[in-house]
Amino acid sequence: MLRPLEIVVLLKLSLTEERPPYLQIANQLHLYPSEVYTSVKRSRASHFVQGPADRLNRTALLEFLLHGVRYAFPAEKGALTRGVPTGYAAAPLNQWIAGGDDPPPVWPYAEGPVRGYSFTPLHKNVPQATLEDTRLYELLALVDGLRDGRARERDLAGRELKKRLEATAHAGSES
Repeated sequence: MLRPLEIVVLLKLSLTEERPPYLQIANQLHLYPSEVYTSVKRSRASHFVQGPADRLNRTALLEFLLHGVRYAFPAEKGALTRGVPTGYAAAPLNQWIAGGDDPPPVWPYAEGPVRGYSFTPLHKNVPQATLEDTRLYELLALVDGLRDGRARERDLAGRELKKRLEATAHAGSES
């Protein structure tokens, strides 16, 4: 059974051409190596990674993100808290969507830079990991745009995710 952690690990894998060692991924995501191993194993069963080298099936991942993530892992909103901006309040969506006067969605995190309404991340370690990896942060914020956004936000997030997943695939094939 697919879990939200798989999306985090798969997006991290999308940033590289070859799967790094489990220990490296675990350290970057603030997880245990066994969590990463189990996540990749579940992703393999769902055909998101394939072959002995665990190559990412970007087409399948994008299809799931565009059409299934908001139903499989719906957004859970909560009270006002300090945290890390996500969805329309984070780059790159904040370039095109103005937040207005309402508090922005944030992943709860005591050291976060913004106060907004709590938006449950796909995994509890997402805020800390994304503050250390800008590209992962943007991908996860785009996924949150798909999980909770209005039609315009979902459209922008989907187009931007597609562009980014395709760009990282082409960057790896050119080297």
